[in-house]
Amino acid sequence: MSEPNDLERLKALDQRIERLRAAKAPPPKKADSHDMAHHAWRMVTELVAGLLIGLGIGYGLDRLFGTGPLFLVLFILLGFAAGVRVMMRTAGELQRESEEGAEKSARDRGEKDRG
Repeated sequence: MSEPNDLERLKALDQRIERLRAAKAPPPKKADSHDMAHHAWRMVTELVAGLLIGLGIGYGLDRLFGTGPLFLVLFILLGFAAGVRVMMRTAGELQRESEEGAEKSARDRGEKDRG
């Protein structure tokens, strides 16, 4: 069996390892305004891209078939719908990342409190 001296040495080693890990651990990432602005611009860009693609397709089809602004209006609306759909998917991804980060942070705090 282990001698009491060995157990004390293992506990001391464990404490030293924890102190070194804490010292070398990177600081937690904070959600700053630049990060949020990046996500906001990404969503705006996705919406505008959908509109522009719809505009281009609609204009091209109207020119090709010689119709009035029928396809232009139709495809602008479809482009807008596609842009909103992509924005909502991006918002869902950001929400999942935020929830996973919160769960990981809570788990880490729980382990730190236990240890």
